[in-house]
Amino acid sequence: MSYFLILSKSHGSRMLSRFQSLREDRRMCDIILEAEGKEFLAHRTLLACSSDYFWSMFQDHTLESGAHTVSLPALTSVGLEQVLDFIYTSWISLSPSTLEDTLEAACYLQITDAVDLCTEYISDSLSLDNCCFFANVAARYGLSEAVADTNRFIARNMSKLLGPNRERSGLLELNIESLQEVLATQEMPGVKETVLLQFALDWLGCNPLPALESNSLLSRVRFSLVPPDELIRLSAQKPALRTPFIHSLVQKALHYHTQGPLQPLVQSVHTSLRATTNRILLVGGGREADRPQTQIQSFDERSRKFHKLSITMPKKLQYQGICVVGNFLFVLGGEVVEVDAENEKTAVMTVSDQVWRYDPRFDRWEEMEPLLQKRAQFSCCVVNGVIYAIGGRGQRGEPALSSVERYDMKAGCWRSGVALPHAVHGQACATIRRGIYISGGIHSNQPESSKELLFLNTHDSDAWERRSAMSIARFGHQMATIKECIYAFLGMYEPFCDIERYDPAQDQWTRLKPLLHDCFCYGLTVTAGGRALMFGGRKWQDGQELCTPDVLEYDPEYDSWKKVCKLPGPLCGTQCAVMTISELIEK
Repeated sequence: MSYFLILSKSHGSRMLSRFQSLREDRRMCDIILEAEGKEFLAHRTLLACSSDYFWSMFQDHTLESGAHTVSLPALTSVGLEQVLDFIYTSWISLSPSTLEDTLEAACYLQITDAVDLCTEYISDSLSLDNCCFFANVAARYGLSEAVADTNRFIARNMSKLLGPNRERSGLLELNIESLQEVLATQEMPGVKETVLLQFALDWLGCNPLPALESNSLLSRVRFSLVPPDELIRLSAQKPALRTPFIHSLVQKALHYHTQGPLQPLVQSVHTSLRATTNRILLVGGGREADRPQTQIQSFDERSRKFHKLSITMPKKLQYQGICVVGNFLFVLGGEVVEVDAENEKTAVMTVSDQVWRYDPRFDRWEEMEPLLQKRAQFSCCVVNGVIYAIGGRGQRGEPALSSVERYDMKAGCWRSGVALPHAVHGQACATIRRGIYISGGIHSNQPESSKELLFLNTHDSDAWERRSAMSIARFGHQMATIKECIYAFLGMYEPFCDIERYDPAQDQWTRLKPLLHDCFCYGLTVTAGGRALMFGGRKWQDGQELCTPDVLEYDPEYDSWKKVCKLPGPLCGTQCAVMTISELIEK
């Protein structure tokens, strides 16, 4: 015998509608609920089915089971009316003025569906004007999801909440649990740590706490991101910063500021910017060859938007080396280009040995210990926190260099490294773990581009080793490491657009799908997803060099190229670095 199990979608709502009609007509009501002197007629059966509180109340053995009127002194009349309307209609009308009364009644009467709707209302209605109020309400009634949502909203919008023209009374009344979570947040765009510290001190001024709780709150401030003179000034003024525990944190921060060259190696959460998304920086470059600019642009891979940084490079450089250590940007050597003010076609190029370090925490440049030799068109890389400057050339017309130097950050100086077997400039460089690979370039003993690949194990080797040569001779090209393989991209004036991949395990090169057109003097970087991005560059068109604004993406999984967006304008000669920066320095 067969049968069908069929659900009626209208039966439940129709039954509730009938109950509501009976309540409105005051028919068959067998209980009166009273709050603040106001009475509400209801039906025991429906109340018991909707609430664990009423289910227990109306059991046969309770006093309330036979009572005609039940008083609920813990509830407001507004809250009780709101909850009864929900029981009878499944609808609830919420506003900031009725939220607390409704939550109090729903929690007291154990009507979880109504509590869930209050949670949803808080999460969906957050604004700058109500977020602190909602955070306090959610914390008071233990609404964990709403608490998490409000805390995230406050952290994400803290720069606006702390704005100079906003009333801070809501923030100063924020509950301590939410404030602690906000101060511990990694993502807080557009907020200077000095402002955050001052706000925490102001909050403590309005909400005095025992030393233990005050220490717990202030320990979430990243004191190393506060300028030292400001730390010293506030410590002298605010007793909360002079407790033994917080004083020790302040002293550690002040010591960090004295570390100088060592700072990139002693990074921690206390020295890290409150940002979780890296930006691709386009350092230098210009609209035409030999005319570099000092601009630095940032690129957001997700939104594909470009921004100019508020700070520029110290000098107009080309063929420089750049690298990132401890979220500091290092700019090494290169050619300083000085254009004649009266005749822009005339420029003087001077090879430099200067080293500059940019700190995005305080948006400033600092000149570091210079290179041992002046270098341009050289290789620059980082292995285990050590910066390597490899080969290159001196002034134009001078022979190439075979020397290698490494920056000892602990000593704050450059030291000689393992020299190359021959002088070379215009080569490309990539690293895998502790190994350095350089390819191509022009050797001092030959006028043409090279196919050679050299390898140095920085851990235990005292000489460069020759590995399988590329299939194409290249100069002025770039390499990138993606998933333990090295990709060699186009160089200067190559008559074809092929790229190739090197597998160190097999010591073998493989030709890949060529680029759509020739390209050189571009910026190149690898995304977190393992794709290569190529920014701008120059190409040949109708017998002339043309600077392009195109941004191309190479997907190694499918061996495919595509154009993803355009730069704000044509750009060539830029170099790429991946860093965490503050939105405060983006225009």
